[in-house]
Amino acid sequence: MRRLFVGAVENDEELLRSLRSDSEEAFTCVYERYHRLLYVLAYRYLKDTAFAEDATQHVFMRLWESRALLVAGMNLRNFLYTMMKNHVLNVIRDQNTAIEKNYEIAQSAPEYEDELLAKIEEKDMMRRLYEEIDRLPEQKRLVCLYKLRGNLSNQEIAERMRISVPTVKTHYAQAIKALRIRFEKLFLILLCLWGSSCG
Repeated sequence: MRRLFVGAVENDEELLRSLRSDSEEAFTCVYERYHRLLYVLAYRYLKDTAFAEDATQHVFMRLWESRALLVAGMNLRNFLYTMMKNHVLNVIRDQNTAIEKNYEIAQSAPEYEDELLAKIEEKDMMRRLYEEIDRLPEQKRLVCLYKLRGNLSNQEIAERMRISVPTVKTHYAQAIKALRIRFEKLFLILLCLWGSSCG
């Protein structure tokens, strides 16, 4: 059953349905997917690893306790984000000491939070992308890596791999098709990253 949730970027809705049915495996998948993001968000304001980890565990505990109240179609990432921010603000208010200034920052910097979360999410998606690229056949894998990491043109790749430019284009197109099937959302990142290196 666990494999049902592995490898898809867009399956939060399935996880929500399973959570509402008391699935511990779904909860584990949510924990593994969002623990790092929530921990970084908590540490951004609390400036303490122990407090940040406690806050993260608290949010996941609340998620499990309130699983029956989850609504189908809701944005799970935003829901966890809101839970974390509210909890962090409560912790900071209760401290009233060294992190008092961070409370003001937390109230007045939503744009920074969005940027931080976007960077974390992008980094996680890139990690998944590289994992999938490593599973491609060797020549397709090399073409992808030359484009993604080396920003090389098709001509440059052809010279390095000692194959024709049409062959490079074919490998690239087939690799993109395979990756798109596995990661629909990641395809947008691929277009942004590689759009300028297709010549």
